[in-house]
Amino acid sequence: MPIDTATLVIFCKRPTHYQGKQRLAATMGAESAFAVAKALLLCALEDAKIWQGQVVIAISNKQDAIWAHKLLERRHIVIVQPEGNLGDRINSIDKQLRTLGHEKLLFIGSDAPMLTSAHYASALCSLEHKDIVLSCASDGGVVIMANSCPWPDLHKLPWSTDALAHSLEHCCYQAELEVKYIKDGYDIDTEEDLPRLVKSLASDTRPARQQLLNLLQQISLPTKSQGYA
Repeated sequence: MPIDTATLVIFCKRPTHYQGKQRLAATMGAESAFAVAKALLLCALEDAKIWQGQVVIAISNKQDAIWAHKLLERRHIVIVQPEGNLGDRINSIDKQLRTLGHEKLLFIGSDAPMLTSAHYASALCSLEHKDIVLSCASDGGVVIMANSCPWPDLHKLPWSTDALAHSLEHCCYQAELEVKYIKDGYDIDTEEDLPRLVKSLASDTRPARQQLLNLLQQISLPTKSQGYA
């Protein structure tokens, strides 16, 4: 049976030491990077808690399934990401969810806490009229990938490069899909991304965002990144 309301799909890893956010760890240290990773995930979950449709947590390791089922008090679906690059994994989960009746999907990661209700509302509105909706990241990637029809083959896209958004758009156009862009955003990959994030969070009253802001203000960063607190 088709599901009318859009489904939020969060791709994430369980925050642990020395897994994920290694570019942050390289300059901030493992403990600080671990703390930031946990706080970033809480921001994504904060959005999931108030999502009007269904929520899917797509985890990277099947051993974390019990952990993932406990992340939200509301009902949600946990799916284990298959092997392959990110394109392969998105294609696979997209296919699984469509088999279950999900027709409109909105994919995010756990590293774009600057996303607001305005981003989500714009994406949902655009999905009513377009096949694909994208919010580009300032580094050439994307922070929202939403679709109202199956994704084309995403395997060959240049994931984790500054050519991703352009290549994704071209891939969709080749598949004769209509693409709509909404307000841009940015994600958190390196320590150099943090000053911008602190400025974004300064006026954000959402509790998890305020917790992240407090954490960033408490962390002692190298001189090159100071001046944002």
